[in-house]
Amino acid sequence: MQKSSLLNNVTYTTNKPAISVLFETESTKEIRIVFKKDQFMKAHKTSFPITVEIFEGAIDFGVKGKIQNLVKGDLVWLEANTEHDLMAKQDSIVRLTLSKLDTVERVKKVTES
Repeated sequence: MQKSSLLNNVTYTTNKPAISVLFETESTKEIRIVFKKDQFMKAHKTSFPITVEIFEGAIDFGVKGKIQNLVKGDLVWLEANTEHDLMAKQDSIVRLTLSKLDTVERVKKVTES
């Protein structure tokens, strides 16, 4: 068993979303992304399917040019190679489930200008 918290040690940074690994399993990596209002992740994609949960706040989630307003409690699953972007409409906490084969470094690069 592994245990973590989406709420412990939450830090809202001023220049870009804060990314931290909650834990890794045999098949996934559980990531927390903390957004201040108006922070974003530019358009990107991954070679593996992902699941995104809006744990707190509200995010405009763009997929192939169409924006969905996601709010606390919403879940999204994307198949591999689906381009998407995120814009925080409020201070937000997002849980991202990655394939074990994907890298956290790739996710962090998306937040860089």
